[in-house]
This record gives sequence, C-alpha cells and structure tokens, in this order.
Amino acid sequence: MTPLADKARSSADADVLRKLSFLDRFLPVWIIAAMAAGLLLGSVVPGLQGVLDAVKIGQVSLPIALGLLLMMYPVLAKVRYDKLGTVTGDKRTMVLSLVLNWIAGPALMFALAWLMLPDLPEYRTGLIIVGLARCIAMVIIWNDLACGDREAAAVLVALNSVFQVIMFGVLGWFYLDLLPGWLGLDTTSIDFSPWEIAFSVLIFLGIPLAAGYLSRRVGERGKGREWYEGRFLPKIGPIALYGLLFTIVVLFALQGDTITSQPLDVVRIALPLLVYFAVMWGGGYALGKASGLSYERTTTLAFTAAGNNFELAIAVAIGVFGVTSGQALAGVVGPLIEVPVLVGLVYVSLWLRSRWTARSR
Repeated sequence: MTPLADKARSSADADVLRKLSFLDRFLPVWIIAAMAAGLLLGSVVPGLQGVLDAVKIGQVSLPIALGLLLMMYPVLAKVRYDKLGTVTGDKRTMVLSLVLNWIAGPALMFALAWLMLPDLPEYRTGLIIVGLARCIAMVIIWNDLACGDREAAAVLVALNSVFQVIMFGVLGWFYLDLLPGWLGLDTTSIDFSPWEIAFSVLIFLGIPLAAGYLSRRVGERGKGREWYEGRFLPKIGPIALYGLLFTIVVLFALQGDTITSQPLDVVRIALPLLVYFAVMWGGGYALGKASGLSYERTTTLAFTAAGNNFELAIAVAIGVFGVTSGQALAGVVGPLIEVPVLVGLVYVSLWLRSRWTARSR
C-alpha cells in the first residue's frame, strides 16, 4: 500500500471515530469500568441484594427496574414511527430484513448456544434471549457511519420495534421450550412461563415504547422534527448509557463471586457472540449483493441483521430469571462484544464501498 493510500485510510478511520459521540466511542471502556465498579461494590457491601429487593416491580427490584426503563426510553424515542406508513419503496430490503432478523438470527443464535455452551444452560438461555432481541438503536449509528441508506434503516428499526412487542414472547417460548423438546434436548434447567417473558416485554419494552412514541409525536408537533432530533434527542441520549451502566454495576456487584471464580465463563459466552455477529453481518451483506441491492441498502441490511437490542435482552433476562442469574450475565456480555465488533465492521463496509464504487465506474 502506498503512503498516499495509507494516509487516506488513516483519515477515513479517524473520520469514523469522530462521528461517534464521546460516550459511544468508548462504550466498551465504560462497560469494563462498570464491571470493575460492580465487583468492588459487591465486596464492600455484601448485603446489597437485600437493600435492592426492599421494593419490587413484579420480580425486579425498583432501582433495577428504573435502570432498565431508562435504558430503553431514549432508544425508542429515536425511532421514526411515521416511516411504518411510508413503506412503498424496494420491498426486497424489507422482506430480506424480516427473514434475517426474525428467522435466521434467532435460529443461528440457538444453534451456536447449544453447540458452544452445551454444559452451561443458564448462559445458553441468555444468549438465545440476546438472539431474539433485534436491534432498534445502535444500528442507526453503525448504518450512518458506514454510509448506509438512512431512510431504509428508519423503516426497518420502526418495523423491528413493533415486531419486538408482538413476537418476542412467542419466539422465546418456541426457542426455549418447544424446539428443544422437539429435538430431544435438555429443558430441565428452564423453569419459566411464556407469560413471564411476555410480561417482561410488556413492561420493559411496552412502557418505554409508548413513552418514546408520545415524546416524538408531541415534540415534533410542538417544536418540529429539527428541534426534536437536533436538540431533544442529544439531551436524553446519554440516559440510556447511564441506565445500562447502572444495571451492569448492580449485576456485577451481585454476581461477583461467580464471575471471579469462573472468569473463563465470560470468554465462553463471548465466543458464540463473535461468530454470530460475523455470520449475520456477512450473510446480510452477501444476500443483499446477490439480490441486486445497492451498496447503501446492502449495508443497512447487514447491520440491522447483525445488531441486537441488548437493552431488552438484559431487561427480559433480569425480569424472568433474576439479576443474579447466568442469563442476565450473558446479556451484559453482549454489548461488550457487539460494540467493538460492529465498529470494526464499519471499517470493513467502507473498504467494500470503495471497491464497489471502483467496479461500478
């Protein structure tokens, strides 16, 4: 590679990082710091769980429930719900996205979880829950950085938001209970009702979804879209990260003994996640290109397929199985792996874009 090409590549890399906010750019660092703070807090305050459990919403302590709701609200306030009524363009992108997100993604995570974690049922269940939670937030960032189709991304995010409410509980029952039974796999470690998943989705997705929809509708009517997206959303955006970090601190404070005594478990959770993100992104990209989509649409398809709504996965895992469960820990490992991997895939996309453009000349 020539010095000029090296310089151009370094400039492109720096430009991608500059487009990320300070909080998003160092998200893995904040997550690791929250993990460390949680472990320290757990050792200093051994009776923390009793304090947190003093007031509960269902099976979840009030402080944790508030943290989970704060995680979800800014995410859902960003969704352009009006795009659901304007799906009149290339329907191939929509159909391919639905297949990748709601058929291929959950099936792939189910297969990876059973193949790579056959002896760790709690973590396996947590990963399957991650696979069911389709991306509705960070994908907007990755798509913009990789120069994808912004309008198509808005439509797919809005579509996934609605599908989450309708399908999450059904797919949870299918992949955690019905399908393992059909295949003769062990389900004795799974002690839950499908209604528990549906209730958690209703609380931790339904409430912030309604709040997000009303925020956009009222904000845009009163102040306009430019004000809403240019001033209001940037102000509430960090709240999602604060809620996530608070939840991670509490989770690691309560799981400190398990984590410190079995650190390799975290590595084992990370491996299927790495495979999952790579396969879903690569599969989305290959499928889009084979279907004749433009680079922009193909990129949007790939990133919406690869990303996951880890906020919802964590909320459901905690709501159904408890904050000290292995399922909840698996959910927390999700963003720790997803963020750096998808940042790396942004660079891959930009490299592919340069080749795509060169070939089309």
